[in-house]
Amino acid sequence: MASPVSVYSPTPMADRFSSTSRESLKMELLADVSLLPGEERIIDKDIIYVCPFNRAVKGKVLITNYRLYFKSSEADVVMALDVPLGAICRVEKMGGASSRGENSYGLEITCKDMRNLRFALKQEGHSRRDIFELLFKHAFPLSHGLPLFAYMSQEKYGENGWNIYKPMDEFRRQGLPNSKWRVTFINNNYEVCDTYPTILAVPVKSKDEDLRRVAAFRSRGRIPVLSWIHRENQAVIARCSQPLVGMSGKRNKDDERYLDMIREANNTEKLTIYDARPSVNAVANKATGGGYEGDEYQNAELVFLDIQNIHVMRESLKKLKDIVYPNVEESHWLSSLESTHWLEHVKLVLSGAIQVADKVSSGNSVVVHCSDGWDRTAQLTSLAMLMLDSHYRTLRGFQVLIEKEWISFGHKFASFPTAFEFNERLLLTILDHLYSCCFGTFLYNCESARDQHVRSKTVSLWSLVNSRMEIYLNPFYTPESGRVLYPVASMRHLELWVTYYIRWNPRIRQQQQSPVEQRYMELLALRDEYLKKLEELQQSSSSRLANTPNTTSSTPPQPYTELHTPL
Repeated sequence: MASPVSVYSPTPMADRFSSTSRESLKMELLADVSLLPGEERIIDKDIIYVCPFNRAVKGKVLITNYRLYFKSSEADVVMALDVPLGAICRVEKMGGASSRGENSYGLEITCKDMRNLRFALKQEGHSRRDIFELLFKHAFPLSHGLPLFAYMSQEKYGENGWNIYKPMDEFRRQGLPNSKWRVTFINNNYEVCDTYPTILAVPVKSKDEDLRRVAAFRSRGRIPVLSWIHRENQAVIARCSQPLVGMSGKRNKDDERYLDMIREANNTEKLTIYDARPSVNAVANKATGGGYEGDEYQNAELVFLDIQNIHVMRESLKKLKDIVYPNVEESHWLSSLESTHWLEHVKLVLSGAIQVADKVSSGNSVVVHCSDGWDRTAQLTSLAMLMLDSHYRTLRGFQVLIEKEWISFGHKFASFPTAFEFNERLLLTILDHLYSCCFGTFLYNCESARDQHVRSKTVSLWSLVNSRMEIYLNPFYTPESGRVLYPVASMRHLELWVTYYIRWNPRIRQQQQSPVEQRYMELLALRDEYLKKLEELQQSSSSRLANTPNTTSSTPPQPYTELHTPL
């Protein structure tokens, strides 16, 4: 499976190649590129890759309906770039016919995965016109009447990943429906909310006509519905969008009564409403018809979590990209990182999720929303559910969580060495294929748009993941069903995810295995050795018993000696 990789490895091999072999290398350069089923070659061309980490490298670029692939033709440089076209967000012409300077004429490509790529061509006869037009056309297929590659892919897997999440199965796992919560199909045709799933869990006391009236008072019709319920104390996490209060301070008795039904479901003394926004933003939203829950919501308390909106996050991420690609200035690293405010945003999201998890763990139901209940809401609910429910920390459970809280409802957490069944590779794979357009999993904005085409005509990312689960498993994983995780949301404990954000820089040394991790691996190997010896002893004992004649000896049987190991 192709993934966006960039490898640079200068190799002193020039003395091994004659001029003849160099020409042969050029001709066969792209012959060994393995295409995916359904992938088609569009164009290949001699080009120069202006490598930001070293020098300009001559080679050949191949454009397919899925990827941009570059390979060096220089004998002393081993380099390859493999970039899914879906990861490209901008293609621009660099320089003009009158440009002067080496490698000043060509293309500049901005990617969604923290990279900028520059390619140079010869300034003769509009040499870049064909590759620019074809790359632009296939990198943005919908704008040019072309199908997304996910619909062209013919990859086959042993498991159908579209079956990983079944809403009713997940509700039953949580113990729903029960005497306080019911399942409704009021949104079966996406009539109440076109960005919500068809199956929803709501209080038993609520009637469908109540839900319709509440939907009229919530942004985009995104009513408060159950995301997760605590099996012991029956406290719930409910999610929704902002109420449509507006500048005039409109009220809706149905909405107020409905939130009180959520509170009453487990006799919570006060329903906590977590508004992800800064309070000043929530007030400002009144000018556009939005707002927040005021004092009229009795038996409820409102808490603002001060998480900035998507526009502020994008600007912060742009600043982060500027300091990690292509070069990392280590002498001013900490101050540069601080100036991006990226870790501050991560800290606020993590801190908010901890508050949600702690409140629910102590028996109090909560409602979580931001403006429209998309990004910040899903971040908070999914992180809180990861902390509260160990099922979501398993490989398949995590897939369900993403399908449930992000994909179904219309859309990082710190690692804990033994708490998660999956490893970092899974997170990298998900992020890479978020943009690759190889799978249908992340296409479109909501379930109603996705249901019409995607499941029957594309492959799910989980088909890939579950076809080779062993590479995504964490060997340190220790199942603990009742354990709630409470990470420390402190700037002193937060670190930048180097493996993702700075992975393209070949000069950044990979972190060496920690002494704790190394010792853990040694213990795992020792455990396996003892288990093997135990198995051999049991087989030997069984063999001896089978060969011993049956006697009526009055000698009492000797007790087995337990085998004790350091583990």
